[in-house]
Amino acid sequence: MTLALKVLAAFLIGSIPFAKIAMLGTGIDITKVGSKNPGFNNVRRVSSKWRAAITLIGDITKGCVAVWLLGPHWLVVIAPVVGHCWSPWLRFNGGKGVATAVGVMIYMQPWMTLACLPLYPALRISGRKMGWRQEGAIASMSTMLLLSVVVGEVYAYTMLAIVIIRHIPNLREIMASKREPPAGQSKSQAEDVRAARRQSRQKPFL
Repeated sequence: MTLALKVLAAFLIGSIPFAKIAMLGTGIDITKVGSKNPGFNNVRRVSSKWRAAITLIGDITKGCVAVWLLGPHWLVVIAPVVGHCWSPWLRFNGGKGVATAVGVMIYMQPWMTLACLPLYPALRISGRKMGWRQEGAIASMSTMLLLSVVVGEVYAYTMLAIVIIRHIPNLREIMASKREPPAGQSKSQAEDVRAARRQSRQKPFL
């Protein structure tokens, strides 16, 4: 298989929208509720933990499997992340790319990746307690930054750049907004859940 075909195949593997798959049967379009991001965090926000787990495991696995099947050329390595972020199944929209990038890194540098991953829950928990705006985005980008610096390879920095690009709206919100108390964040999440339930009642189950 030529490199171009390998890159295309890795892109298509990465483009599988596991957030949409996880929401089958709910009548909820994950791209139209909550943050509208087809990823683990938004599924957890508007639906159940087990559907969020399906999304997370699927997004991580597709990054790992794509590189395992098609080889570690750096273009192949970043292709699943590009496919996740700009999926043709979602009209060339998609998620933030963090989980798929982690899947790639687990294959490429398993021990370094596993050593860096605890930073993510640590920052999320700390950020929630301190009332950070967009603590999920901060945790995601910080973890990817640490991974990129530790690995120190071109593909790692490229994936970091992709993740940052996908988080530009979050960065703008962080810069433009004042700090909000945790109660305000809980209210926002509750409103997203109610919106998702209304959508599920309006649409027939799939």
